[in-house]
Amino acid sequence: MEKFTKLKSIAADLQISNIDTDMIIPKQFLKTIKRTGLGSALFYEMRYDEKGNEIKNFILNNAPFNKAKILISGKNFGCGSSREHAPWALLDFGIRCIVAESFADIFYNNCFKNGILPIILPENQVKELSEAAKKNKQIEIDLIDQKIHKGDNRPFDFEIESFRKECLLNGYDDIALTLKKDSKINSFEQRKKNLTPWLY
Repeated sequence: MEKFTKLKSIAADLQISNIDTDMIIPKQFLKTIKRTGLGSALFYEMRYDEKGNEIKNFILNNAPFNKAKILISGKNFGCGSSREHAPWALLDFGIRCIVAESFADIFYNNCFKNGILPIILPENQVKELSEAAKKNKQIEIDLIDQKIHKGDNRPFDFEIESFRKECLLNGYDDIALTLKKDSKINSFEQRKKNLTPWLY
């Protein structure tokens, strides 16, 4: 998993509450188990018309926001079904950080497992970032110091659990965390082989 320390980018402002995982990645794209290739289907029903043509007024279809790595959104982002394809699609599109007033729990947890930083901020701060995004201002996410810089002298602080912070900073997914205990796993397996060699 790619490490996350600092991220500087313009932000795409999508101020919609209760964006569910079916809006993020519709069910017809859930057949794959690959984590790549889903970015083109992100927000499919909002990005494309019935003929598959881009809807021009949708923010992610317009430069420079089609290259945004930060998404600013409304309350309860990622509600609905628990599909992990939702963070896969966001990440494949290029989104590494989502800022919202609140997130659905399962989606929130899935973000961390896939290298996306979800940040919860109060309504007034989300609105301020939304205004900065509309003005094409560069926003910097500093995970090390847990601050959001928006081009003035008033950075926002944000909270994150220490373990999740460590995982993002070091690029640890579940597999990497398991492999950190490789020596203990090997020792356990060797003891089992010595005690019950007929099983091996």
